[in-house]
Parts: sequence; structure tokens; C-alpha cells
Amino acid sequence: MTARALINVPPKAKRGEIIGIKSLISHEMETGFRPDATGQPIPRNIIKEFVCTYNGVEVFRAEFFPAMSANPFVSFTTVANESGTITMTWTGDNGFFATESVAITVE
Repeated sequence: MTARALINVPPKAKRGEIIGIKSLISHEMETGFRPDATGQPIPRNIIKEFVCTYNGVEVFRAEFFPAMSANPFVSFTTVANESGTITMTWTGDNGFFATESVAITVE
């Protein structure tokens, strides 16, 4: 399954400004509790962890569980200290891994 991630980070900010960061990833989540047509449980397939780094320093981490929505939306803030890269990484069951990066300019 190919995931599609949408991220929203302001392209520019003033030094010391609090910025909002938002992410949404499309993922076919499955709790592992539902049966298929033959009555067998459908294997669990969830995103288990989300990590956001700012120039390689972790600024946010979330752990997800089977009750999470099919397309997790995460919103948080951080302080814009320097220009660089904000990277978001999602990991999950069955070897799922997705990463997206965006540049931010701090004036």
C-alpha cells in the first residue's frame, strides 16, 4: 500500500516565533478485530508511531493504537529557531514506513 502524506508547515517564520505544524497521512488502517468473508480475522495493519524532527532534533512524537482513525491527522506547534528541514516519519505494521520533509526559512 502506498501512503500519501500531506504536511503543512509555514515556508517562512521569524526567529522565536511559534509555528503550527499539521500532517495527514492516508493509510488503510485495519484493527485486526474484524473478520473477513470467511470469518477469519483480517490481520492488523496500523500506523504505530509518528515522529517529527526539526534539523535532526525530535520535536514531537506520537504513538498510535488500533482505535486510531484510518487517516491520522496530527497538529502541534514548535518554535522556529533556525532555517532548515522539518521531517515527518510514520512507521507501522507489516514494515510500513513513510517519510516526508519540508524546508523552512527563519528570518
